Amino acid sequence: MRAGALDREISIMKKSTTVDPDYGTETVTWEPLAPDAGSPTIGERFRANVQDVMPSRSEGVQQGLVTGRLQTRIRIRWRDDVTSAMRVLLHGDGADEVFDIVAGPSDIDGRKSLIEFMAERFTS
Repeated sequence: MRAGALDREISIMKKSTTVDPDYGTETVTWEPLAPDAGSPTIGERFRANVQDVMPSRSEGVQQGLVTGRLQTRIRIRWRDDVTSAMRVLLHGDGADEVFDIVAGPSDIDGRKSLIEFMAERFTS
């Protein structure tokens, strides 16, 4: 994929859970994926190709609200540390959007140059 096709910026967030020693309650936070293994945890923005998937009948009712799922296909340069337990922060002109990775990532060309994964967010 040509560098010009990677026209959006994303951050990949990994889940971090801590347990309060006094009460035993869990606190979940999302931390930016470090640029390289062993590097300090700093937010890195990745260049990405983001394509919305055609809408489907993915509406439903959750807690009395009609919600829909917006699915998106995201491609970035090869990394072997991205998993489906992570989420993506899509940076835009206005507010950033949070997507959960729901499928993948997978090597799309067999040469470990790009990975692709599906992500979705809920709308109301």
